[in-house]
Amino acid sequence: MILYPAIDLKDGQAVRLVRGEMDQATVFNTDPAAQARSFQDAGSTWLHLVDLNGAFAGQPVNGAAVEAILAATDVPAQLGGGIRDMETIEMWLTRGIARVILGTVAVENPALVRQAAAAFPGQIAVGIDARKGRVATKGWAEETDVMVTDLARQFEDAGVAAIIYTDIDRDGAMGGPNVQATADLARATTIPVIASGGVSSLADLIALRDTGVIAGAISGRALYDGALDLGQALAALAT
Repeated sequence: MILYPAIDLKDGQAVRLVRGEMDQATVFNTDPAAQARSFQDAGSTWLHLVDLNGAFAGQPVNGAAVEAILAATDVPAQLGGGIRDMETIEMWLTRGIARVILGTVAVENPALVRQAAAAFPGQIAVGIDARKGRVATKGWAEETDVMVTDLARQFEDAGVAAIIYTDIDRDGAMGGPNVQATADLARATTIPVIASGGVSSLADLIALRDTGVIAGAISGRALYDGALDLGQALAALAT
């Protein structure tokens, strides 16, 4: 199982939110590129980047910070937030992002996800963010009646590289991930599922790994707070 350290970008800084609330942002590093380098130096093989402002704006906002991260690191990075058309997808892949995450547009324009996955095999992921099993969009600001498993199954044959599943109520709250719901989703689809939201300890990572069906886990606040030691976590997952 791959561990993806998260760098959430707001106003050019690395921050963490609690349950997606932009007014509850804690700044952890004013230099996101330095943060990314430290994750790489600790042994990370992937990075997870989110343009928080972009998720609300519907277009890239923290592009300069993303490009600084790409320039400062050698490991692949996946990026989500405000990516809602082919032009933006192609722009980021051309600039060095390894995998683009499509969230809101997966609900509003699933045909675009299929088109992108066909055009860029292995480089398109679907971000599914949910409250109580229902998908939320536009930076989690809008809730829909779409069920998580229904959305995931829409892309079974599309060539999507991964699904990143976030339980919004767990995100940034340090209360542990929703292991059961994530495992249930992973069993309901053939697309690899990456867990996000609430991963706050080594025990959480082990619990996710031991389901045997979850391909990856994203952690942010726990790494910044020191509740989870990145080197120790990577070593544990490697055994």
